[in-house]
Amino acid sequence: MDKDSGFHSDKNKLKQILGVGFGIAVTIGGTIGVGILRTPGMVAAQLGSGWLIILAWVAGGIYALLGTVSVIELGTMYPRAGGWYVFVRKAFGDYGGFIVGWSDWIATCASLASIAIAIGEFFSVLFPGLSSNIKVIALIILLLFAGIQWIGLKSGSGTQQVTSLIKAAAFIALVAACFIWGGNISASAVSTVKIPSAIGALFIALVIALQSIIFTYDGWYSAVYFTEEDKNPGKNLPRSAIGGVFATIAIYLLVNAGLLYVLPVSKLAASVAPATDAAEALFGTKGGQIITVLSIASLVSILNAVLLIATRIIFALGRDKLFTVRITEVSKGGTPRPALLVSAGLVALLIVSGTFEILIAISAFFYVVNYFAGFSSLFVLRKKEPGLERPFKAWGYPWTTSVFLIGSLVFLIGDIIGDPLNALFALLFVVLTIPAFFLVKRLNAPAE
Repeated sequence: MDKDSGFHSDKNKLKQILGVGFGIAVTIGGTIGVGILRTPGMVAAQLGSGWLIILAWVAGGIYALLGTVSVIELGTMYPRAGGWYVFVRKAFGDYGGFIVGWSDWIATCASLASIAIAIGEFFSVLFPGLSSNIKVIALIILLLFAGIQWIGLKSGSGTQQVTSLIKAAAFIALVAACFIWGGNISASAVSTVKIPSAIGALFIALVIALQSIIFTYDGWYSAVYFTEEDKNPGKNLPRSAIGGVFATIAIYLLVNAGLLYVLPVSKLAASVAPATDAAEALFGTKGGQIITVLSIASLVSILNAVLLIATRIIFALGRDKLFTVRITEVSKGGTPRPALLVSAGLVALLIVSGTFEILIAISAFFYVVNYFAGFSSLFVLRKKEPGLERPFKAWGYPWTTSVFLIGSLVFLIGDIIGDPLNALFALLFVVLTIPAFFLVKRLNAPAE
């Protein structure tokens, strides 16, 4: 009997077959994308020093690790599908969970649409004749991975492990190529170039650089959406989430070191696509094609991971009667098929209509709100549920969690100041959730 949902059935149970390997794969797959192929140039432009660049990426990795250890405590306390939604609902009630769950699902679907379109665009770079069919390619890719996940959890999780492994191997190969054939390291590659001289200017440069870096690390929490399907979440989640984050940090540092070995800091700072510039320096005109293939490999792994996540969010909402309970049916293979169908359907609609671009702009606000609400949940639940079993406790609590909470608040304020129009749209969405919440509650109320 599920005490939260009020119903029980084998048709509504997720299969517990996942382990550490999948957790690491979904963390890497959900985090490492094309951002690391572009962001190093933006960071170099702000900092102007090879050592400062590396230190900034280390700092971003530590920030992601602090967030990870806090979310692991939450995930092992409540090993249920749904991620942030689960924790916020436990701490702040159904309405708080409703806002976070729905905003997370919609933002995730919008992100999926943008990823699918990006894959279509990269394919059109490789095959110019396909340039007029980008949306068609995006829909085909979406249908392909939805079909793989429709078969069952083993199929979807296995695909995640394979695609993440290919992606990690491809990045390591790029780094190896930089060090084997680069050989252009010079004093300018490690010396300071255009470092802001004033302390205030340097601080601002670091903040701007860290914003880009932290955005590139986003996705470190991916494994927490699948704790209910893990064979032993109390032991496996800490290993997979922390292992995945360390693997991501290692790849990011190696990529930056490789780029710095091939490109002087001044050239890296001026580059819009530093990985492409480095590849072209190594392999000539074929370098651009190599990076395009690497970008596709990165994106298909993210697409599979994010589609798995979107399905679990809407499944969790349905199980807790914050959406129709009909969406909670699980196939014999372990796939919540109605949830997958609804998620893929919304993504397809966003691809065709192009409205995902608006939602992406708004969702940046919600992602930060969800982080803030999620980490606030840890403080609330420490007081609200002091006797609850905690297989893992956040290292350095409350200080580590406070750092992430303050960071989330700073980023939230920055989003509001930097993009007030979309922040207003996001606020309008919150207002609209009030009648929507009561409507859903009424529709799911038991018949008298």
